[in-house]
Amino acid sequence: MNTQRAIEISSSPVMTDVTYQGEPVYIQHVNEEDGMARIYPLSNPEDERDVPVSMLIER
Repeated sequence: MNTQRAIEISSSPVMTDVTYQGEPVYIQHVNEEDGMARIYPLSNPEDERDVPVSMLIER
């Protein structure tokens, strides 16, 4: 996924189907400067992590 699309998804009120390593995730925030996204798995909201935006896949 590109950074601009990740920013659009994170700011949208509509839930978008996004995965990271095959697991559905929610994008909380995108750092445009370093290309990283703050995400958490939908199955475990407490497991927040920073991952490269390029590793996110929109379904």
